[in-house]
Amino acid sequence: MSRIAYVNGRYVPHRSAAVHVEDRGYQFSDGVYEVCEIWNGFIVDETRHLDRLERSLRELSMTMPMARAALKIVIREVVRRNRVENGLVYLQVTRGVAPRDHAFPPKGTAPALVVTAKSVPQQKGDRLAAEGVGVITLPDNRWERVDIKSVSLLPNVLAKEKAKEAGAREAWFVDRDGFVTEGSSTSAWIVTPDGVLVTRPNGTGILPGITKITAAEVARRAGLKVEERKFTVAEAKAAREAFITAASTIVMPVVRIDGEAVANGHPGSIATQLRAAFHDVAEKHR
Repeated sequence: MSRIAYVNGRYVPHRSAAVHVEDRGYQFSDGVYEVCEIWNGFIVDETRHLDRLERSLRELSMTMPMARAALKIVIREVVRRNRVENGLVYLQVTRGVAPRDHAFPPKGTAPALVVTAKSVPQQKGDRLAAEGVGVITLPDNRWERVDIKSVSLLPNVLAKEKAKEAGAREAWFVDRDGFVTEGSSTSAWIVTPDGVLVTRPNGTGILPGITKITAAEVARRAGLKVEERKFTVAEAKAAREAFITAASTIVMPVVRIDGEAVANGHPGSIATQLRAAFHDVAEKHR
């Protein structure tokens, strides 16, 4: 079955889906996006993802392309048409199509909306989690408003490629003071030697991770202590465990940082526990 995409009011074959050459997302990265996990036919943490989408749009003085209720119908229809039971659904909203000019287009210019979905076998992520992944560290060279989930991701792309070249799965950005901010597409966590889970507090310097919020809820329900504070690369390398979170990875153990083993170099028990319990706590809707 060929994949189907929603593009500005039409469901079209994925292979022929297209946006206008003067779409401002293409011209200026003038847009935002969200990614939701589809798990056993359920849309995971949809409310929080759409809340974040609306926040990103407000921060860029953009409007929703349609009412939330209508957008949820589109999301479900794209998932249904692509027969996705386990995978991801992607939403992208741009400021719309207008003659190329850095200033905002005239009032009334309609936002552009694209929604796609794809299947990702659960076994793929589970196999990866059973082995754990490696991360590298890089200076954080992004703009100051990465709390907005913008489609402007060139530093993230370059960081991910450097990780790939190093045989790692992810790159952790490090600020000028030596503290880890986040991954190129994930939130960063460590577990201290005494079992405290540590992740950087939200602010303009990191994206407020939706999966991160849910993972913290899972941890607290399990009686674990979660501490939101900065941590250094050195502290991460000396940690009992490390892991990353994102809609595309859920909870993924990190077993190497810059080629050095974390603890015994195997997935830690806490990350494994959080991953196993994640969907028991996460919001799920069909």
